[in-house]
Amino acid sequence: MADRNVHGEDLAACSTDPTTGFERDGCCGTHPDDRGRHELCAVMTAEFLRFSRERGNDLVTPRPAFSFPGLDPGDRWCLCLGRWVEALEATRDRRLPETTVPPVVLEATNEAVLDAVDLETLEAHAYDA
Repeated sequence: MADRNVHGEDLAACSTDPTTGFERDGCCGTHPDDRGRHELCAVMTAEFLRFSRERGNDLVTPRPAFSFPGLDPGDRWCLCLGRWVEALEATRDRRLPETTVPPVVLEATNEAVLDAVDLETLEAHAYDA
């Protein structure tokens, strides 16, 4: 069965430039070996990239051995669900800039994330293209 997005529709591609997803197929699909749950499609912000690097996950530096090109603000990427939630909580608890939470591309975000984040919260952080 095909993956669905948070609205119950067919899951749209998140990005093919750079190519994202646990399987590097452009989609934020679920996979039994994906412990990080790369199911949330987000548009990178400079603040989030800095936040993630401070937490030990450098998303800026290319790592060719892992087919990872390094990200820039504006790139779409299938994020680890836990990192996005961590950024959300940090904006609330530590009063970090709201742009620390990267906007969510709802049509490309897997419905599996709804077990951890409610739709209303995702919609409040939706990317407006």
